[in-house]
Amino acid sequence: MFFISDIYRRAPSEYKTVLQEKTYRTLQDLQIPFERVDTDEAITMEDCVHINKKMDMRIVKTLFLCNRQQTAFYLFITAGDKPFKSKEFSNAIGVSRVSFAPSDLMENMLGTKIGAATVFSALFDNDNAIQIVLDKEITCEEWYGCSDGTTTGYMKIKTSHIMHDFLTSVKHTPYIVEV
Repeated sequence: MFFISDIYRRAPSEYKTVLQEKTYRTLQDLQIPFERVDTDEAITMEDCVHINKKMDMRIVKTLFLCNRQQTAFYLFITAGDKPFKSKEFSNAIGVSRVSFAPSDLMENMLGTKIGAATVFSALFDNDNAIQIVLDKEITCEEWYGCSDGTTTGYMKIKTSHIMHDFLTSVKHTPYIVEV
């Protein structure tokens, strides 16, 4: 059976990663309310189905992509149940081709491992080397469900707080696409 804790409205007492700690400190500084749960390790969107039910939301799918030369990087955030089609994404943002970025770049640039990609990685992107790309469908949701930078911590936050408070504070203007 997949473990999911009770729902908490405060940060964890101990942090597992630098990104996780930075995430909760930033939310506190910005006075952004959240709900969170601790879970067994959740890597796939299928693992997240249980979390969605517990928290009455839909966790987003966050993909770290790059061009062939690994000189342009994208954090694409879309609905968890929506299949990713590289050609559609590339056409939507006007680039020739994208693929998944290597795991070592993900760890270095996002501060996280595979399965834990999150919009909060923008906290590490001070040079705006990563373009945040949001599926328009996500921007219409009331709640934004995502990883806290680990594969065992998931959050529920108002989408408006992500769009207008968090992304503004980290100086990232999201590119919104329809795919």
